[in-house]
Amino acid sequence: MRLKDRVVVVTGAGRNIGEAVARLAAAEGARVAALDVDGTQAERVASELGAQRAGSCLGLRCDVSSGAEVAQAMEQVAGQLGGIDVLVNNVAITDRKPIFDLEEEEWDRVMAVCLKSVFLCSKHAARHMLDSASNGSIINIGSTSGHKGRPDATAYSAAKAGVLNLTRCLAIQLAPRIRVNSVTPNKVGSPVGESETRTPGTVTNLRGRNGIPEDIANAVVFLASDEADFVTGADLLVDGGVLAGLH
Repeated sequence: MRLKDRVVVVTGAGRNIGEAVARLAAAEGARVAALDVDGTQAERVASELGAQRAGSCLGLRCDVSSGAEVAQAMEQVAGQLGGIDVLVNNVAITDRKPIFDLEEEEWDRVMAVCLKSVFLCSKHAARHMLDSASNGSIINIGSTSGHKGRPDATAYSAAKAGVLNLTRCLAIQLAPRIRVNSVTPNKVGSPVGESETRTPGTVTNLRGRNGIPEDIANAVVFLASDEADFVTGADLLVDGGVLAGLH
């Protein structure tokens, strides 16, 4: 088991990529804290994961754009599960609007959920990681939208670009005790911020199939494990080859 007895915190764990990451981490032996703004979903995931290991999983409602809520959640996780070893910053929402259609309030909300949350969760989780005898790992979920411009999304693309460079900054600042990396998916499972699985359409990647949440979970668990001990400040593309140049 690659994550045996490690405490893994996953944001946006109530569905899609976050839920898949939580499930695989638990299968690899981790004690998992599932955080989601929908507390019912967070508790559902934790309950299902902890059914075979009493006390090994925790579901918490948390608005990760609120510093006070994040600080409280990380304290609760560390207290109940015995520290924090891994943080997966997964939660995201999107705007799907060009600049003239995007209102300031929506810009602020997308930035708060997609980028500010990475800052807040990393800051408060890292404090607990540094208190641990073992080294920590932070994995941020990016997007191909952060690597290139889009005509139909403004705040989301900007926020995800910020996640990429924040990842590099944190890798430098938290070295050598905490490794910080990102994973870049493309059109995996349900659309960002939605619960319904996207309707299969034309596949525009090099693999010839749609991505699934488990594709991303596999990459995240690798980066969280000792197998990636010499990997930090990196972005792992799990996009089916979209950024290789296929249009």
